[in-house]
Amino acid sequence: MPGQEISRPNPPPDPSLLPDSTLGLAVNLKTKDYLSNDELKGIQSFRRAADYIAAAMIFLKRNVLLEEDLTPEHVKPRLLGHWGTCPGLNMVYAQLNRIVRKTGLDVLYVVGPGHGAPAILSCLWLEDSLSRFFPEITRDYTGLVKLISRFSAPGGFPSHINAETPGAIHEGGELGYALSVSFGAVMDNPDLIVACVVGDGEAETGPTSAAWHGFKYIDPAESGAVLPILHLNGFKISERTIYGVMDDKEIVSLFSGYGYQVRFIAELDNLDNDLAASMDWAVSEIKRIQQNARGGKPIVKPRWPLLVLRTPKGLGGPKSVHGDIIEGSFHSHQVPLPKAASQDLSVLRDWLLSYKPQDLFNENGIPCPEVLSIIPEVNNKKLGQREECFDSYKPLLTPDWKKFGVDKGVEESCMKVVGKFLKEVIEKNSNSFRIFSPDELVSNKLDAVLDSTGRNFQWDPACRGKGGRVIEILSEHTCQGMLQGYTLTGRTGLFPSYEAFLGIIQTMMVQYSKFVKMGSETKWRKPIGSLNYIETSTWTRQEHNGFSHQNPAFIGAVLNLKPKFARVYLPPDANCFLSTVSHCLRAKNYINLMVGSKQPTPVWLSPDEADRHCIAGASVWKFASVDEGINPDVVLVGIGVEITFEVVAAAAWLRKHLPELRVRVVNVTDLMILAADGTHPHSLTDDAFSTLFTNNRRIHFNYHGYPIELRGLLWGRPLLERVTIEGYREEGTTTSPFDMLLCNHTSRFDVAIAAIRGGATVNPKVAVVAHEMCSYLSHLARKEKEYIICEGKDHDDIFAVPTFD
Repeated sequence: MPGQEISRPNPPPDPSLLPDSTLGLAVNLKTKDYLSNDELKGIQSFRRAADYIAAAMIFLKRNVLLEEDLTPEHVKPRLLGHWGTCPGLNMVYAQLNRIVRKTGLDVLYVVGPGHGAPAILSCLWLEDSLSRFFPEITRDYTGLVKLISRFSAPGGFPSHINAETPGAIHEGGELGYALSVSFGAVMDNPDLIVACVVGDGEAETGPTSAAWHGFKYIDPAESGAVLPILHLNGFKISERTIYGVMDDKEIVSLFSGYGYQVRFIAELDNLDNDLAASMDWAVSEIKRIQQNARGGKPIVKPRWPLLVLRTPKGLGGPKSVHGDIIEGSFHSHQVPLPKAASQDLSVLRDWLLSYKPQDLFNENGIPCPEVLSIIPEVNNKKLGQREECFDSYKPLLTPDWKKFGVDKGVEESCMKVVGKFLKEVIEKNSNSFRIFSPDELVSNKLDAVLDSTGRNFQWDPACRGKGGRVIEILSEHTCQGMLQGYTLTGRTGLFPSYEAFLGIIQTMMVQYSKFVKMGSETKWRKPIGSLNYIETSTWTRQEHNGFSHQNPAFIGAVLNLKPKFARVYLPPDANCFLSTVSHCLRAKNYINLMVGSKQPTPVWLSPDEADRHCIAGASVWKFASVDEGINPDVVLVGIGVEITFEVVAAAAWLRKHLPELRVRVVNVTDLMILAADGTHPHSLTDDAFSTLFTNNRRIHFNYHGYPIELRGLLWGRPLLERVTIEGYREEGTTTSPFDMLLCNHTSRFDVAIAAIRGGATVNPKVAVVAHEMCSYLSHLARKEKEYIICEGKDHDDIFAVPTFD
């Protein structure tokens, strides 16, 4: 019968390829005496040393190994840092070191509890990775003093993991993104495992909740694997965590439902053996899944391992102080002894001495052999020296965009043309380019890419094992996190989205830009690809969507970034968009936002003209100007596809009905050229600004975004009192495209009125008819509104291409 082929169920998988554990049950392992005596001593010594250094970093400014009796003068005046997560992070770091040293495994360590910097920095010092990037922080007493005394102090390391932290690809200032970043990092990195610690506070966030599904987009034949480690220590800053009060049955039911095999590590008297056995089991499961996929017998819906580490918060710290429980409570979250320099000094001394630092470091501050025994011997295998984190950029091979160009004078969708270009980008970069799209690729008319690739949704039989370059998940947070991880490990990605919903990931983008800024100022981090956004399905052509889908605010978010890294482009037609996309995919270290239309619109410029226009960032459109723009009475500026159309339409109307008015039409495609002289790398000099916009004529900007953004960008330019701006006014509904322009005062009638008012100040012939003409234009606007309301549509010819005959 018709349709049976589509609905046919998957054939049952070979039972030998199914995971061993039963759905809904935790994995059981024999862990007692799992480690040899030497391994166990090495693990425990490393942990003690790392925990000691982490605690010392929070509290001490001198006497870092307690060579003399502790006094108030040895304690930092400002106690900053987070202790509670450190013991767990050090525990995982120690075990990863053991595995890497023993097997040569390629591992990155991504830390969700970003304020656990004391833990990570202490481990980096112990493995002697800090000295590679910061030569003054040597693995001896001198280097240890610099590390401990400078932590969370001016000129030193901050209290959270950031771009200055070797081995880091995740900014720790904001919670929720570690897991999605990890999944992005392993894509097209087949030999890589990312061990990702997710704190139980972080696990409460929406972005993390969606990111647990990330493995469903990982093809084990072509990509590496993420080993999630959910660290349940029960508390956040002053409250219990949701996951911390869930029992084992609830935890395993949740994650088994997601598709994981769950293994609990909770035996405090056997913690190191338990964690070692669990990690080895997890790695073996990962390898089994990958080997089957790479051997041509992929497991259907493989159940990847997930470790749940239950430990008391602040394990090993003070048990209680002044009647308050410290270890195992929220009191250990940040600084467990806030009065360490006064009434808690003896408690601090006893706590630090409990680690027996004299047994861990020799008289020169060098770690003892037992501590070093589990550290990988090969530098580029150490967690802090993985080149994926700091020197792995792979430039894209991009085709000549001009061969995709279209003829001037036709109407074409920017997105459809760009989709054809991206199709070839994918073909030329089969393992270094991906598109991360929140379920909008076809709607945004970029579906030409699907002619040569597919989606990479491994739980869909139509996509599984096909090497798809498109990740499509209806979670902007997950798309953003994956894009960040993919980009920071050397590849290039693209994030197309409905305009209104990019704001969902605004803070993620801002956090990422801070990471890029710090990375660019950190000499040892090499350049990386840019973060590339295509913003379409805009408010000007919202189709069946209403007011909720009208929001160009992401432009302002990018404008607020450090100018060195912010780029905003509003190409006016398909050829300009091709030029812009080609440039952005090859650029490095930027946040690129490209705003365009998916609907067919006029192609104003030939490919060669578009090339010159995009290089300049703006130009006079002579064809739409009077006398090619020479000696104008007023300057009309279009910024945005549909918005520029209205400027051209206004210029054509004025040419016919008010030929005395001399109009210059300018299009701006690179928004950043408008910034005040010297405030942005692309900003025009004041002389160039005057040449383009004149030095004394009225300027009217018709702008796609919020007018206040443009006012802020122009601030500092001379004679701004001559500038008027219209843009999105937060007005709209489910209505016609032209009505949206009328509602927001960006229609051709509004532009023409602004032009007449501006020109009337310098042209007497215009002044004598200005009131009459402006009144007539307002009348025409009202008549259009009445027609739209009556007929439910725009006039059929309202968007006919203007002529200037």
